[in-house]
Formats: sequence, C-alpha cells, structure tokens
Amino acid sequence: MASPPPKQTMKERILETADRLFYLQGIRAIGVDTIAAEIGISKRTLYNHFPSKDALIEAYLQRRFVQPRPSDKPPAEQILATFDSLERRFSAKDFRGCPFVNAVAELGPEDEDRTVRNIAIAFKESRRLWFRNLLLRQLGVADAEGLATQLTLLVDGSIAQDLVRDDPAMARAAREAARVLLANAGIKVGSPAPAGKKRAG
Repeated sequence: MASPPPKQTMKERILETADRLFYLQGIRAIGVDTIAAEIGISKRTLYNHFPSKDALIEAYLQRRFVQPRPSDKPPAEQILATFDSLERRFSAKDFRGCPFVNAVAELGPEDEDRTVRNIAIAFKESRRLWFRNLLLRQLGVADAEGLATQLTLLVDGSIAQDLVRDDPAMARAAREAARVLLANAGIKVGSPAPAGKKRAG
C-alpha cells in the first residue's frame, strides 16, 4: 500500500496559494490579505515565511522556473514536442499566458531593482539555450544560436496569439513553422501535425 503524500508545510501552502491566485487573477490584483484569508492564516503568519509581497512574487516566479525534462526522443522530435505541449496547455481553461511575461507587463516601473525582469530574462534564455544545445550538440546545426532564437520567438508568438484568439491551433501553426525552419537547416523532420479541434468556449 502506497504511503500518503507528505503534509505540506505552511510555507508551501502559502506559495501554492499565491501561485494560483497570482497566475489566474494577476499579481497587482491580489494582495497578501487575500492570500492569507484564502489559507485561513493571519498576515503576520504569512510574513513570518515571506517578509514582503515582493519576496512572495519572487518565490512564485522561481517556482514556475521549471526546466524541460530529459528525453530519449530524437532532438528534432523534442523541439517539435514543445509546440505539442503548448497546444495542450492552450486547451486548458486555466491558461493565462506566460507567467513571466505577465509579471513584467503588470509590474513594469514598480520592478525598480529589476528582480522580476531578471528572472523573466533568465527563464526565456534558459529555454533558448535548451533549443540551442539540442541544435548544436546533437544536430550539428551551423547557426544554432540564430535558429534557437527563432524557435523561441515562435513559442512566445504562439502564446500571444492564443491569448488574443483563444485558439490552441496557434501552437500547431507555430509547430509547422518550426518544422520548416528545421528542415531548412538540413534536419530531417516528420510530416506536419494533424489538424485538431478548437477549444470549446
């Protein structure tokens, strides 16, 4: 019989609640009062774990900073699978775009020490480097830097298009563009992905 999952610490409960509320409703719209009330704790208890809202925002973004999982699939398939994953995410009713872009857009001038912007830059660059490493080390692409940047732009562009159009097919269109870029770089790739259905409203 499987053992029960370990009980969350208060810090984990606070961060999980902040993550959900910040992402779904916006960082500026949610105060520490709302987060504390949602959990059923005092603001003092929250501040014992996170000394300020800025510290909680930073922890929220760090929590979202997840690296792609290692895979045994061929590198080109791994790259194209990024867009398949995006299409599935776009189809979810709780999708609200990229949390890093959202945070930079929301906080803007309030991010005086550039903490939020620097985390966002680090995340975007980590994704670009993931593409570059597959292209350079495993596929031997000559201009791996340039192609990695183009693929990153396709990812971000498809996210923006889905937010505007509410259409997961934007990820499929980006996947096809990525497939063409890979093929033009001399990489053998499969056929275009089959058409899917638009998300139900």
